[in-house]
Amino acid sequence: MARISNFILCFSICVSFLVISTNAAPDNKTFTYVCDPARFAELKLKLSDFAFCDAKLPYPVRAKDLVDRMTLAEKVQQLGDLAYGVPRLGLPLYEWWSEALHGVSYIGRRTNTPPGTHFDSEVPGATSFPTVILTTASFNESLWKKIGQTVSTEARAMHNLGNAGLTFWSPNINVVRDPRWGRVMETPGEDPFVVGRYSVNYVRGLQDVEGQENTADLSTRPLKVSACCKHYAAYDLDNWKGVDRFHFDSKVTEQDMIETFNLPFEMCVREGDASSVMCSYNRVNGIPTCADSKLLNQTIRGDWNLHGYIVSDCDSIQTIVESHKFLNDTKEEAVARVLKAGLDLDCGDYYTNFTVGAVQQGKVRETDIDRSLRFLYVVLMRLGYFDGSPQYKSLGKNDICNPQHIELAGEAAAQGIVLLKNDNGTLPFHNATIKTLAVVGPHANATKAMIGNYEGIPCRYISPMTGLSTYGNVNYAVGCADIACKNDSMISQATDAAKNADATIIVTGLDLSIEAEALDRNDLYLPGFQTQLINQVADAAKGPVILVLMCAGGVDISFAKNNPKIKSILWAGYPGEEGGRAIADIVFGKYNPGGKLPLTWYEGNYVDKIPFTSMPLRPVDKLPGRTYKFFDGPVVYPFGYGLSYTQFKYNLAFSNKSIDVKLDKFQVCRDLNYTNGATKPQCPAVQTADLKCNDNYFTFEIEVQNVGKVDGSEVVMVYSKLPGIAGTPIKQLIGFQRVYVAAGQSAKVNFTLNVCDSLRIIDFAANSILAAGAHTILLGDGAVSFPLQVNLIY
Repeated sequence: MARISNFILCFSICVSFLVISTNAAPDNKTFTYVCDPARFAELKLKLSDFAFCDAKLPYPVRAKDLVDRMTLAEKVQQLGDLAYGVPRLGLPLYEWWSEALHGVSYIGRRTNTPPGTHFDSEVPGATSFPTVILTTASFNESLWKKIGQTVSTEARAMHNLGNAGLTFWSPNINVVRDPRWGRVMETPGEDPFVVGRYSVNYVRGLQDVEGQENTADLSTRPLKVSACCKHYAAYDLDNWKGVDRFHFDSKVTEQDMIETFNLPFEMCVREGDASSVMCSYNRVNGIPTCADSKLLNQTIRGDWNLHGYIVSDCDSIQTIVESHKFLNDTKEEAVARVLKAGLDLDCGDYYTNFTVGAVQQGKVRETDIDRSLRFLYVVLMRLGYFDGSPQYKSLGKNDICNPQHIELAGEAAAQGIVLLKNDNGTLPFHNATIKTLAVVGPHANATKAMIGNYEGIPCRYISPMTGLSTYGNVNYAVGCADIACKNDSMISQATDAAKNADATIIVTGLDLSIEAEALDRNDLYLPGFQTQLINQVADAAKGPVILVLMCAGGVDISFAKNNPKIKSILWAGYPGEEGGRAIADIVFGKYNPGGKLPLTWYEGNYVDKIPFTSMPLRPVDKLPGRTYKFFDGPVVYPFGYGLSYTQFKYNLAFSNKSIDVKLDKFQVCRDLNYTNGATKPQCPAVQTADLKCNDNYFTFEIEVQNVGKVDGSEVVMVYSKLPGIAGTPIKQLIGFQRVYVAAGQSAKVNFTLNVCDSLRIIDFAANSILAAGAHTILLGDGAVSFPLQVNLIY
């Protein structure tokens, strides 16, 4: 009997594949939405027979009806990123995998069959914004959200034209723990709070439907497109000295997990209301993340209340079996394990190929499959995939690569670019005195390098040379054959150009051959002969020399910082399609730079002191700490550093001097370890979970004066410093705002911060603690600060 049933099941799967291959894929240029009456009539199906197409019913009821109609063989065909559809139910093929990290990307399409995201003669490109690390350097939350809104508008337009799906696996919100990581360009940097704020704004920009941002039932809230926060969790190593992400076990304390690695994801889900989270390749404390029920079911779906689905990084289940060899699981055992842990969708084909076997072997229940499918279909219903989205129906070609979007890409690059050095006010240049320019270096005429990875096809490219040529006559010399710069044979061309120019601009750095996914760095220096190129050109130059760096991770350029012949240095990240225009506008003063570094730029010997594989953030076993929060050694440039063509002065207009947090008899005081000389309060601390945190805020107002002669934007960065408690951060960022101030004018900047969120610490046991005592609030580099006394009172 078992053999007969197995034969019938196998036969049904084979038939399903045959039908799928011939009927499931819709014509992507004419497809409207699943439950379009005209479409069902064309399929010779009666729309009223299918309750999942009844728009009057709640989404969960409709999703259940759809899933209940499927056979087991049909269900498993919907669990991979390429969901094959069910023709007899009118359900078409759908590709879940699309990317929109900094613009709609062509990455993710596994098949030449639509509807995967792609470009063609009708949609030849989409706006390519700067890579995330540079956009983050703007420290402008409204810009982050606006970019998300623009990207989702282009994505919706492409969907209407049959060139894109509706589910985009972006953004990457992993914290940059180590400067060698190859994927720095994709991320918002090293501070978990900044990473979290970026994720909230970008996800809201992608997902929010205007006027329906907060509905009574968030699980059915309409979506413009679906965003996905990735890669969860403690993932920040790709391929370093034989250690790769497919085998790496991140040994992480609970303290670091809560304080650093999980925080951006918690903010993304709770505040951003992201509709998806992606688990990562690595293990965390021995368990593959995609197989860890504590990370998925308990934390994401339980504690954070995810309204959406959980997806694997691509082929992660295969990685669990073949690379991690976790518990020596068979393919069916691995599929059952991750499904029960809470993984709803497999970017890959393990679910598709092995879930039926897992059910047959009694390792997982069909109801587990049903649960995941319901999560998936509710998201698609929220996107209008089943019913249409009338408010986006008019979007088309004119909403892709239009002048407004291209201008925003240029504005984003200009806001993010950081001025690192400007001796004697050398920049900005003026056309009246600078007529000829030597523009040299391997990135001087960069195009594709400017858009980094997870890219699409841009609307256009404006290289540095092209941008600068609008301000003067350019003499171009590449100086190196490529970024690797393996010899000095072309340097003389660059020095010759510099000898006769009014000014010289050297554009160097890194690219995807040095830092990328699956490629971590071994050192923090410029590759090959680039340093020699820079020094020789600086020595030969007739006029002032400006160094422009295109890179994501920090580089030890102490030689240039300390070279008096190099007057100014700009960090341009990977500035997107309009990068050359933004660089030129800053060099010639059309735009006053206001970006701040979202990363610490370490000295080169830092990486000799600590292996990449060491996960703790705090100093341990004679190893240095990580990030500005725990590293107190010398650096090339600190986190938050950035100059301007003007000068700003802060005045504290108003602040709370103290705040009383009232306790009741059920709240227990917690002891803390204090540094020598620190005063221990009567009640040192309480757990924030025991407090009514929504009742406790502190406020202050800063007057920002522009005391220079140039209009500009200033990023006001607010840090807290704790009252002499051992093991706590040196300081931690708790707020920031970017403000524009005209020359000679001032602006008021107000902050209202929650005491629990902003002043809490995570103790070694991973408890969230509010400490009593004299906290210090620091503004910017700390030149202005004020005390805030926290009193815990019964």
